[in-house]
Amino acid sequence: MRFHRLRTVSFIALLCVLSAGGAKLVANAQTNIDRRLIARASAVTGDDFQVGTRTARGARVFSRTAPRPQVLKAIDDGLTELFNIARRHGYTSRLDYSYYNVFIGRADRTRDSQGAYSPDIAVAAGQYAGSGYDQGGYVFAAGMVLAFNPCALVIAENDQDMGRISNVVRYEGEHLILYYNDRALYEKTADHSRGGGHPILQ
Repeated sequence: MRFHRLRTVSFIALLCVLSAGGAKLVANAQTNIDRRLIARASAVTGDDFQVGTRTARGARVFSRTAPRPQVLKAIDDGLTELFNIARRHGYTSRLDYSYYNVFIGRADRTRDSQGAYSPDIAVAAGQYAGSGYDQGGYVFAAGMVLAFNPCALVIAENDQDMGRISNVVRYEGEHLILYYNDRALYEKTADHSRGGGHPILQ
């Protein structure tokens, strides 16, 4: 485990559980927003996000190495499900792939305590200290929200279970959708240390 990650990090969601342009080095065409967002992601995960690309439907993806096409499709699939559910609830804001930035960080573990495949990122326990999630000062998260404007989330690297990628993207995306469309429900469900989990929207 990379213990340099275990600094105080305020994160929203815990354990919820090649595009046409191709991949390119992030440094080639960064905006100031990109640089700040990448710095934020690196501070949380400890990774260098050297590659930037887009999914077929337009979500931006930042990763250490070029993601496989199946991974990019799984990200799109998770966002598609999220948007469909959001529309059923009457939500209209942030229902386009281009709003979303997905960082893929190196997993600190690939198996959970039961031995099941579970690629997760270790982060400081923070508000989860002393809860069932606490692993001794840190917790394992399948994904988490990084920023609201622009919308950004991080997931753990996963080349084996595309369904899990879709689920994590969908579940973390719920927090972003609620932030822009239903602030009361967002406030009620943002912090899983107070109970509750995913899916929030069904």
